[in-house]
Amino acid sequence: MKKLSFVLAAAGLISLAACNKPTDTANAANAADNAAVALDNAADSLNAASENVAASSNDTAVAAGNVAEAANAVSNASENVSNKM
Repeated sequence: MKKLSFVLAAAGLISLAACNKPTDTANAANAADNAAVALDNAADSLNAASENVAASSNDTAVAAGNVAEAANAVSNASENVSNKM
């Protein structure tokens, strides 16, 4: 009787272990989901980076316009000084 109860207990534990073990299909699906999330995050990061570059380009264009206006102001001031002499 002792051996039979030991065998039944072992069979029960093996059954539980088999039920709780994730299948290879579940692991593959989980890995695919993780990869999809990682790709989505990478796409979001690239989108944010492109927006930052666009904003930086816009700031650069504004700065270039300001430099051009400053150069014109200096040129006009120089002409005013030359005309007064």
